[in-house]
Amino acid sequence: MGWHPVCAMTSLVDELPLAVDVSGVAVCVVRIDGEVFAVHDECTHQSVPLSEGDVEGGTIECWRHGSRFDLRSGAVINPPATEPVRVYRTRVEDGQVQVDIGG
Repeated sequence: MGWHPVCAMTSLVDELPLAVDVSGVAVCVVRIDGEVFAVHDECTHQSVPLSEGDVEGGTIECWRHGSRFDLRSGAVINPPATEPVRVYRTRVEDGQVQVDIGG
């Protein structure tokens, strides 16, 4: 589907998730020490927005039941979730964060 601009890099605060819509797909964007990550903005346990959760140590935690996911791989770190969350590629071009929701 290609790259989609979602926000300015300067609008991201380290470890503060941002919910964005990318062509109808809910995406959670997180900056950590200048690196940007994007995951599907829905916990695989009970469809709660991950962008409302807490980020710590390269992971994001769902506020409802405490499922925690690795922002790099999407892997489940802490149950009750058992399925990984989808991870999207990111890049920064001219100060704009872009997300690729395809493939």
